[in-house]
Amino acid sequence: MLITAGIDIGSGRTKALLLGEDGQILGSAAIRTRANFDAVAREALEQALASARLSMDDIAYTAATGLGRYSITFRDVQVTDITCAARGAQFLFPDTLYVLDMGAQSTRAIRLKEGGKVRDFHTNEKCAAGSGSFLERAAKYLEISVDSLGSRSMESSTPRPISSVCAVLAESEIINHVSEGVPVNDVVRGLHESLAERALTQLKKIGLNGSVTFVGGVAVQQGMVEACRRKFGVEVLVPKDPVAVTALGAAVLARQRATRRMAGAGTSSRS
Repeated sequence: MLITAGIDIGSGRTKALLLGEDGQILGSAAIRTRANFDAVAREALEQALASARLSMDDIAYTAATGLGRYSITFRDVQVTDITCAARGAQFLFPDTLYVLDMGAQSTRAIRLKEGGKVRDFHTNEKCAAGSGSFLERAAKYLEISVDSLGSRSMESSTPRPISSVCAVLAESEIINHVSEGVPVNDVVRGLHESLAERALTQLKKIGLNGSVTFVGGVAVQQGMVEACRRKFGVEVLVPKDPVAVTALGAAVLARQRATRRMAGAGTSSRS
């Protein structure tokens, strides 16, 4: 059985995923990213292997992606996270042509060609106000857990918008809202609405004209998903495990590489 691994080292979490020959996800794991990228990648992969009752020897090919992909010593190939996010989304939703990848460090709008290849993309890496790390800081100011943001947003009917596109100024807005007695749930929904508006701007820059597959850590927040659905005016698809989609894409690409390598070896042996 051909088993491949995808490892995605993000700024917040490191994800590992194992893919079987038939396209079945055999195991996965996600742990907090640490400074030693090679060690944290190995730990995540070992946890994924343990969940699937497999060992390192069972892996035919390993693809690494994310900010620490070059540091992984046991990888067979490194691939950009934009390419992997696109391929993972297309693997789950074959007809998808637009992907919104919102993680801790950045938000990316990606347009696909048929087959899951990247046609165009736009990213907001210059400012944290459009990413998951901003939501984490906002939760700290609001004195609530990050895990509760999604449900609190859903409980609001009167969002209080956050107009600043600068993270520092936006944080000042949040503090002002709290000091004025604005309900926390309304502030949270305002945050989600603001992020959705910025994401829509990015998607329009790549020619949004169809459904969007929403992936990345922020996609687990239901309030953020609903904000995107209200703002975008198109269908928003969310995978069962949006956090693991980029690692999945890496594993899919690893399977393609491994298959070609095996085919090449077979040709050589017959010649």
